[in-house]
Amino acid sequence: MKKFESWEAVIGLETHVQLNTKSKIFTSASTAFGDEPNTHIDPVVCGLPGTLPVLNETVLEYAVKTSLALNLDVAEHCKFDRKQYFYPDLPKNYQISQFDEPLAENGWLEVEITEKDKETYIKKIGIERLHMEEDAGKLVHVGSDRLAGSKYSLVDYNRAGIALCEIVSKPDIRTGREASEYASEIRRTVRYLGVSDGNMQEGSLRCDVNISVRQGPDAPFGTKVEIKNMNSFSAIQKACDYEIARQIEVYENGGEIYQETRLWDEAKQLTKSMRLKEGSSDYRYFPDPDLGPIEISEEQKEKWFNELPELPSKKRKKYVEELGLSPYDSRVISDEIHMANFFEKTVANGAEPKLASNWVTSDIVGYLKANKLSFSELKLSPENLAEMINMISKNIISGKIAKEILPELIQKNISPKTLVEEKGLAMISDSASILPIIDELISDHPNEVEAFRNGKTKLLGFFVGQLMKRTKGKADPKLANKLVSEKLNS
Repeated sequence: MKKFESWEAVIGLETHVQLNTKSKIFTSASTAFGDEPNTHIDPVVCGLPGTLPVLNETVLEYAVKTSLALNLDVAEHCKFDRKQYFYPDLPKNYQISQFDEPLAENGWLEVEITEKDKETYIKKIGIERLHMEEDAGKLVHVGSDRLAGSKYSLVDYNRAGIALCEIVSKPDIRTGREASEYASEIRRTVRYLGVSDGNMQEGSLRCDVNISVRQGPDAPFGTKVEIKNMNSFSAIQKACDYEIARQIEVYENGGEIYQETRLWDEAKQLTKSMRLKEGSSDYRYFPDPDLGPIEISEEQKEKWFNELPELPSKKRKKYVEELGLSPYDSRVISDEIHMANFFEKTVANGAEPKLASNWVTSDIVGYLKANKLSFSELKLSPENLAEMINMISKNIISGKIAKEILPELIQKNISPKTLVEEKGLAMISDSASILPIIDELISDHPNEVEAFRNGKTKLLGFFVGQLMKRTKGKADPKLANKLVSEKLNS
């Protein structure tokens, strides 16, 4: 790999975010996912003669809010254009998009990059533009296999006309890891805003990667290649890493890179050529005659800006600097807005931040995954979790007991104090109650006692374990260790 060290990758991402409006961008047709094919279409979606598109106001609101969250300059004036796009999944044979006057330009996003055996660093990645457009339909290839290919293809137009924000980064990305983290941060952001679910498996967030290589940071850009068909963040990273190595190998061997579109083959872990890349002139853009220009006032922008939530990057910084969490914990907690809000409310109710973080990211997340639930479906209140954590801190219950009662607390959302009292689970914290049980254990295990006194001190754990078993986990662990040790050494 040493011969590759003089080369540098130049990567840009085109991220298509499907907005979660109830109706499509230019018509009232439903955007519901997973219904029967071709049940959410109408004359506008199909481009029938005499139909006129009308912009969905919520689409504009969501697009502007996304632009503001990504630090973009929102234009006072923008317009829609027709992009000639002769594919079977576009019933009109053109796509309504934005070309030379997009909604927003010149933004940036900070991402946190952690690579193996390297220090974590923050990278500021520029964003060229964000524009609105309509989605295309979906081709379903029937009878497909690796050897024979598809027998025929069907078209589902349910997705056609759903609102998209296309976010185009500047060519500031240099590694597959940076590309993956940038895409992840875009998804976190749109989820925090509530404008998209960002579900890559359902196509709600799709990324195309433009990638080239050059010999050093001062060299001119090389010929770029576009990669499609990546349905996970790990696939984005692997596709970039593969394509970087492939292009360098071609150049090192005296070959030439062509401007083309390639597909990522997840099964074979490689990219393969799909078609030569079109240029913007091939699309023959012109202003859409059926849609007027869009004017956005400063007052409207300010109103939408004030409605933005605290974004994940700000939460991560706050958790580290104000709450004392590690960068790793702050990253996990802030990954989902419902988790972050639940954590913050738990801390606000008096729970120690690190303990709250541990319970949220470990036990509660584990329960939700096991039961196929999301954080938004969690019944447990932050107040009750904080109460349970404080009961552990005050030695009212042990951590073991807390883990045992947590599923019932989640299912019923009842007071931990009430549950502990009803079940008699309060920790035994007085010596008078524990010492007689220790005496019984010493009497019942003379051989182990003799072995301990002859140097096998690890048997202390055996006696403490037996004590916890007889008290059903209710003995104070610290006090139990202390009293057992004193008795065995007396």
